[in-house]
Amino acid sequence: MKLKHVFLIVLISAVTALGVVWGYNNYVKANNTFAGQEKGSVPSNYKLSGLTDNTNTPPGAIDFTQPAAAALPTVVHIKTKTNAKQVSNNLPRTQPKNPFSDLFDDDMLQQFFGNRNGGYVPEQRASGSGVIISQDGFIVTNNHVVENADELTVTLSNKKTYSAKVVGRDPAYDLAVIKVDATGLPFLLYGNSDDVKIGQWVLALGYPLNLETTVTAGIVSAKSRSLGLNKSTKTNSAVESFIQTDAAVNQGNSGGALINTSGELVGINSAIASPTGYYSGYSYAIPVNIVKKVVDDLIKYGNVQRGFLGVSTFNTYDLSDEEKTKLNLKYSGDGLVVTGVSDNSAAVEAGLKKGDIIKSVNGTNVTLPSELQEVVTRYKPSDKIKILYSRDGKDVTTTATLKNTLGTFAIVKQENTILSKMGADFANLDPKKAKEYGVPGGVVVKKINDGPLSDQSRMRDGFIIVKVNDKEIKNMDDLNKAVSAAKTITISGFYPGSDGLYDYPISLDNE
Repeated sequence: MKLKHVFLIVLISAVTALGVVWGYNNYVKANNTFAGQEKGSVPSNYKLSGLTDNTNTPPGAIDFTQPAAAALPTVVHIKTKTNAKQVSNNLPRTQPKNPFSDLFDDDMLQQFFGNRNGGYVPEQRASGSGVIISQDGFIVTNNHVVENADELTVTLSNKKTYSAKVVGRDPAYDLAVIKVDATGLPFLLYGNSDDVKIGQWVLALGYPLNLETTVTAGIVSAKSRSLGLNKSTKTNSAVESFIQTDAAVNQGNSGGALINTSGELVGINSAIASPTGYYSGYSYAIPVNIVKKVVDDLIKYGNVQRGFLGVSTFNTYDLSDEEKTKLNLKYSGDGLVVTGVSDNSAAVEAGLKKGDIIKSVNGTNVTLPSELQEVVTRYKPSDKIKILYSRDGKDVTTTATLKNTLGTFAIVKQENTILSKMGADFANLDPKKAKEYGVPGGVVVKKINDGPLSDQSRMRDGFIIVKVNDKEIKNMDDLNKAVSAAKTITISGFYPGSDGLYDYPISLDNE
């Protein structure tokens, strides 16, 4: 009998142990499915720190040593170098006649208004932080840390240094992915930013002010903050829904980790609110649930596959009584009033109209435009979302199929061509317009994004390219051939309604 009891106890213990392991592995698999993180993989930095149960610190206990020990090896110092450049000031090649020739000659005017050949920008160096998110060297950081860099150097906490390359970046999210050639690296496990609560403890890790890796602690003081910081980028669809904390963050912390007390990544530190440029109370991090989606897209496609709903909204409390009367609102609770619906959008096809009040998306309540943006931006074109809204005092549920920026459901892969690397959207000049302008053809620069054209020139949207290095350009095929044939080019063209031909010298990396 005693032998049977011993055997039974051993059997129960074994089953219990297997159950714990199975449950933990399933937890990890359910929460780590993006950006090269292997399902069920727990890096050694967690085991060495003693932090393996992924549970929050018990109430009343404030001990950050374990989460800090797990995260410190995964936060890296990114140093950037931007080569010296000659920048054109973009005056027309065909200069208008000097109306003040009796008083000033052309050389004197150029001293006041600049030389057509432009100026010299010296070499620049800067630094920021990043977070390793896979054992094979993928690192997430802010776009503004790496966007203008010609060279990237990554230093780990153990002082090992690597050269890095940009995998992809997106100014709308202010996120970028870079990669080093290494294996077996420690990395941070993703948390869930939806579970982050106001008042909970968080840690910020990075390399502020060129110091060695630094850890600061604070609490989450707000969520879904929109500050208008990303609107300064060359994009009309900036995404901002920050986690606000009072963990001290300074220059150089950008791209570093915001973690919870379980040592999980819950945000990427991105900005501070300060009248001096240094920390003075609040810092802001991009929620990890946005980070995961952006990182995954950048690795898979080279650009972000963003789904658009196509509505403009206001919080119900932001509307005046007069505006509510005009919209015939019959609902006074929390929600977002639809003040506009784009043509050919997912919202129109889902039946949404001006005056509807969106209450939730996929079961998540939305009371701020930034909250709606944060939820929708997690999905790609062709994904379906369920929307609960109120119309005439009645709740209605509808399903919207999100579209891309072109109004279709297709996945848009980043083409690996030299034209895509120039950082602009191009189109062939319409033959009727060409005839009107008196040119045999050309290429229209529809929209300038992030890249050489914006970094090295003052070219504006709407510019019409007619020559590259004095070779005639009639269409995009001509442009692609001309641009691919040289590392340094001079783009010539004109703006509709303006006199003169403009020259833009550009340096390209055609490797």
